[in-house]
Amino acid sequence: MDHLIYTAYSGMSASVVQQRVIASNLANTQTTGFRAELLVATPTTVKGNGLEARAMADAQVSGASMKQGDLMQTGNPLDIALTGDTMLAVQAGDGSEAYTRRGDLTIDANGTLVNGEGLPVLSDSGPVTVPAGDKVTIAPDGTVLASDPAQGEAPPEPIAKLKLATTTGTQLEKGLDGLFRVVGGGVLPTDDAAKVITGSLEKSNVNATQVLVDMVAAQRLFDMRTKVIAAAKDNDEKSTALMGLPS
Repeated sequence: MDHLIYTAYSGMSASVVQQRVIASNLANTQTTGFRAELLVATPTTVKGNGLEARAMADAQVSGASMKQGDLMQTGNPLDIALTGDTMLAVQAGDGSEAYTRRGDLTIDANGTLVNGEGLPVLSDSGPVTVPAGDKVTIAPDGTVLASDPAQGEAPPEPIAKLKLATTTGTQLEKGLDGLFRVVGGGVLPTDDAAKVITGSLEKSNVNATQVLVDMVAAQRLFDMRTKVIAAAKDNDEKSTALMGLPS
């Protein structure tokens, strides 16, 4: 009976983690460039001197789906959509270099180019800053161009180039802040051949319909495991009552 309860409880713990992942994906169906989180459950055997009769399900987020999301045209010259395995380098809250697919860029009050989360966008030499009052556009190769409206028809001049990194051959992990980092530390190399689609954004790659189906299935599985524990408790009580009968 102990084995039955242990197995059911282990499965319930994994279901709780699964529900958190599903809730996170569902909440980000409209988040620009969001990558759906993936869950993996592996058996963790309890070691001991006796037989290894109990195995707990260890569920955790293993990474994210890198499937390309749909593109949406916005017409905004600072919006960029990344394609293929390209990532945009940004400065995380702790000052480290991290990577994202979110390309809804704006210029903050300090003249720094930031994405929709307010994170500074990086070039190979650091955060990208633009002259106050200049009109800013982004070329397909990631070059940031600025022009002074007072100069009339003068062509825009390059002031920086976005760091567009390639993830080919590198293992990434997704942090709790939604940013990607290199497993074990380090930074991704710049992909000089990378291109962006200006005036467009990449939508979240979460399939809302599939997430809702997964949510219902996960809830039913949790209910089934709850009933298993209830049945085990009932059987245990009946066995105890039988052992208490007078001989």
